[in-house]
Amino acid sequence: MPASTARRLAMLVAAAAFCIAACAPKEPQVRGNRPQLRLLTEDQYRNIIQDVFGPQIAIGGALDPILREEDLVAVSAGRATVSASGFEKFATLGEGIARQVVDPANRDLLIPCRPRRADARDDACAAETLGRVGKLLYRRPLSGAELQRAVETAGAGAARVGDFFEGLTYGLSLLLVSPHFLFIADSLRDEVSPPALTGYAKAARLSFFLWNTTPDEALIDAATRGELDDRSGLEREAERLLKSPRLVNGVRALFSDMLQFEKFVGLSKDTEIYPAFDPQVAQDAREQLLRTITWHLLDQDEDYRRLFDTRVTFMSSALGRIYRVPVEDTVGWSRYEFPAGDMRAGIQTLAGFVALHSHPGRSSPTIRGRAVRELLLCQKVPDPPANTDFSKFNEPAATNLPARDRLKVHSTDATCAGCHRLTDPIGFALENFDGAGQPRTRDQGAAIDASGALDGTEFTDVRGLSGALSEHPSIPACLVQRVTSYALAGTGESFDMPWANYLAEVFRRDGYRLRPLLASIVGSPNFYAVELPVVQTAAAEESHR
Repeated sequence: MPASTARRLAMLVAAAAFCIAACAPKEPQVRGNRPQLRLLTEDQYRNIIQDVFGPQIAIGGALDPILREEDLVAVSAGRATVSASGFEKFATLGEGIARQVVDPANRDLLIPCRPRRADARDDACAAETLGRVGKLLYRRPLSGAELQRAVETAGAGAARVGDFFEGLTYGLSLLLVSPHFLFIADSLRDEVSPPALTGYAKAARLSFFLWNTTPDEALIDAATRGELDDRSGLEREAERLLKSPRLVNGVRALFSDMLQFEKFVGLSKDTEIYPAFDPQVAQDAREQLLRTITWHLLDQDEDYRRLFDTRVTFMSSALGRIYRVPVEDTVGWSRYEFPAGDMRAGIQTLAGFVALHSHPGRSSPTIRGRAVRELLLCQKVPDPPANTDFSKFNEPAATNLPARDRLKVHSTDATCAGCHRLTDPIGFALENFDGAGQPRTRDQGAAIDASGALDGTEFTDVRGLSGALSEHPSIPACLVQRVTSYALAGTGESFDMPWANYLAEVFRRDGYRLRPLLASIVGSPNFYAVELPVVQTAAAEESHR
């Protein structure tokens, strides 16, 4: 290549690079959220116990659920408290876990030392055990005072009953009911201004966001060495977590929260109307949604929008009865693709979605349309007015009418028409699935009219809805909004909305792929930003009057 040509080519490459850099959106800096104190969710609690002690440790019973006060439980966890009965549940679970740890079947694996005498206290062995476990439970090394208290508790118990391992259960139980374990705290560095998270707090943010569990020992050790106090160290650990197979756990937790999958607990249908729908179907319907989501977004690294028109899913034997398709694997899961032209296309057509958003004995276009608006598009649908008279919508004869005819009365009532125009045209497209998610072509003996509309796009059947959703601009925008709020345990206030807008543009440029979006979040200083609330004294307030 002639030198002049090479120089011109180099200049063109440099100009192109400059243009790309100049045209790329500049990431805004956000003030940060106030330091958080969040209660562990039950899933996080269970994940931590399994990660620290192993899957052989059984966790009997259930914890008090964190009530969903916001769009995400992750946000509501920052306002959750532990009642007296809730603490009793934690104490009971903690004692049961501790007893399994010291059981002869597990102690060789889980206790790193052997006491000098099994019938007496041994503070050195107790300290080695409790220090190792406490580091993972507290998400940081225990202070000298914390470790001494746990060792003393174990030692006093061992001396009283004459059994080192029995005494150790008291020390372990103490750690398992500590607020340092049950709450995720945003601890701040004392030596810097403006305020900044400690390395341990950054490690917790990373791990709970990406893995939905406590930081592993490597991440805690990186924090101890100060490696998370600079950007390169954070990026190195974030990349490790993103490449781990455990990322699937974090993505499952994210979408379980975003799509309100806690509603699957206790989901049931009228068995006389839907005899094929049983607790196993409900469990598998939830799992099918999660497998479809994670396979598409992580295994295939595909465009998020294709989740709403994909024909690929996974099938179990129990679900085969609902979908009325043959299933070869009668004990596990197998990949399944609905044939071209089938009504099923997109996660909003899977049995779990349409059954979850239905009545026990029939479908509901209104509930389904609202779910699409609120969960997938982040568009809030107002609740019915408090003074709504529902009796006129529940005439006995209406139960024998198809859903479209049954809901016509809503369009004639001024108090209902506005909201039902938002929901019902979407839900009508899903009427080819009954209240259990089974396929059908008729409702109350009449052929189903599955035509509808979504924000100006009209369609004749559910396949049209799938296409409209996959191309709707609010689909990717909603995901970015939810992921940002989930990551920061925030509600989309002014501190994070400019950043969410920036991330939405980055998401678009990266082909609407989830993994790069997660990497953009955890690689940004905004993910770790905090701001202390302004506290004014009475004297300061008086001086401003």
